[in-house]
Amino acid sequence: MNLLLRIFEKGDFLFLLGDKLRWNAGRLVKFKRASLGRAFDTIMASGNPFFDDLQSKPEVIDPPPNEDIMDCEPVNDPIQAAIKPNVTVSGNVRELLECPVCLNAMYPPIHQCSNGHTLCSGCKPRVHNRCPTCRHELGNIRCLALEKIAASLELPCKYESFGCIGIYPYYSKLKHESQCSYRPYSCPYAGSECTVVGDIPYLVAHLKDDHKVDMHNGCTFNHRYVKSNPHEVENATWMLTVFSCFGQYFCLHFEAFQLGISPVYIAFLRFMGDDNEAKSYSYSLEVGGNGRKIIWQGVPRSIRDSHRKVRDSFDGLLIQRNMALFFSGGDRKELKLRVTGRIWKEQ
Repeated sequence: MNLLLRIFEKGDFLFLLGDKLRWNAGRLVKFKRASLGRAFDTIMASGNPFFDDLQSKPEVIDPPPNEDIMDCEPVNDPIQAAIKPNVTVSGNVRELLECPVCLNAMYPPIHQCSNGHTLCSGCKPRVHNRCPTCRHELGNIRCLALEKIAASLELPCKYESFGCIGIYPYYSKLKHESQCSYRPYSCPYAGSECTVVGDIPYLVAHLKDDHKVDMHNGCTFNHRYVKSNPHEVENATWMLTVFSCFGQYFCLHFEAFQLGISPVYIAFLRFMGDDNEAKSYSYSLEVGGNGRKIIWQGVPRSIRDSHRKVRDSFDGLLIQRNMALFFSGGDRKELKLRVTGRIWKEQ
């Protein structure tokens, strides 16, 4: 059965508005909130488009002439109504599917108390089997009606404000959002736990204005890293430089971290975009001195992967401390490394 229903609430009652072309000629049916589960179990189980057999005896009323009804405009296009099987959800319905404890959307199994109050399965152990709304014992009651309602809903992606225009079934929405190409990026700055998120242009401006990161144009680079007392990881400051080339932005990282009992230096490149775009580019890094050199060639990682994840996977130019000091020359009391490299686009 494909029912196109509009649902909204007022006081202690829930109202269902039927599709003018199918059920109940566009009139409202009013239920007490506590009878919602019984009513929808009957609807979904029987497939009957009418409510004559409902034990809850709903009261059929005409829509109030002077009250605003959220998202209850009539469906004027019969073709559109026929091909749209799922419910278009209003803000009030989303509230019904919101766990009162964690405030996240609820997914099966959805639990309820004897009074009809619901909460998600993840929060049930946290409330010690007591309803957070009325404090009655929860037991093991599933709210099958609400689960079936959720299965009929379609919702916009939560990244709609970033440009995603998709509408997704309720139970597919989380999976889409975890992979949505419009989801914002986290700030790639590694020197602090920066919580800023946004699209690439926003993050580039953020790095320049708030973190004072060096910005360079061009696909080749030549950087010199100098640090005193290189025997301590804490004194081997990381560095970040942003390069603009091929109409894209790349982040060059250089830092030290502890590997075993000795510091290790690493340089690597990250692409400010998604991984499928990052694979279109390659880069090389070179460090040397005293007639020796180490060359690394690889593919930049997307900033979808955290700085720590890339670093801890050793996906970059690794330089052991003794080798770094050898490249630095002198009395080995100061780190002096020159890292050169280039970025190119694969054909």
